[in-house]
Amino acid sequence: MDNDLSGFLQSRRARIRPEEVGLPSHGRRRVPGLRREEVAQLAGVSVDYYVRLEQGRGRNASDAVLEAISRVLWLDDTEQAHLRDLIRPARAARRAASRDRQSVRPGLQLLPDGMCGTPAFVPGRRMDVLAWNALADALAGFSRKPCTERNQARQVFLDPSAPVCYPDWAAVAAETVAYLRLDAGRHPDDPALSALVGELSVKSEDFRRPWADHQVKEKTYGVKRMVHAVGGELEFGYETLALPGDPDQLLVAYTAVPGSATAERLALLAGRTAAATA
Repeated sequence: MDNDLSGFLQSRRARIRPEEVGLPSHGRRRVPGLRREEVAQLAGVSVDYYVRLEQGRGRNASDAVLEAISRVLWLDDTEQAHLRDLIRPARAARRAASRDRQSVRPGLQLLPDGMCGTPAFVPGRRMDVLAWNALADALAGFSRKPCTERNQARQVFLDPSAPVCYPDWAAVAAETVAYLRLDAGRHPDDPALSALVGELSVKSEDFRRPWADHQVKEKTYGVKRMVHAVGGELEFGYETLALPGDPDQLLVAYTAVPGSATAERLALLAGRTAAATA
């Protein structure tokens, strides 16, 4: 994951046309979007300083400089946080040190277990799925997979059934790459994450292409459509809650509108799951 900072800033420059920020666009341009010197001019820093920063040689950049660059490149809140992680990798590593082994404390496992009518699971670092309840297992089959395969990114890009399971597979794939890229910025020295990215890049062009775009995005809430072998077509809202004590672990719950077809099919699936485990 070398040159993440350079790639990120170049991709943000490329999406802004000079005329959109009041600069002339005439003349031959070797790169799409803004040139480095134009970003430096608009941010109020020297060209040499910005070039060194984009090359990863400006680790002591002040908050004021980063705010100016974020303003020029139209970075949203998530992108600004990602830029800070890339500029200051040592601080990102201190905030949440990489761990090869992840575990869910017993008290946390009780949360999804208690949500009997709602599929719920706990993803951790690298989008590894660490815990789940019976209904989430009925939807995704976590318990039937080897521990090393309980990973959302692997499921989306390496499972041949994923495009059938997710009617909006392209959107799901884009969100997955953007969230994994965000995790990479938070944990720049995680060898397991580097190995995962390398595996996905080698095995899936559908991963490799968007990974190079350097998009970043939090997965806080949204809509997820699925096609289940037993439950049929399902449309959920999902909510993602950060857990106190470990910012790398999240509680994700899939919700269905009461009275909807999904709620009725989910109730039938829950009944079958309860009967099978009785």
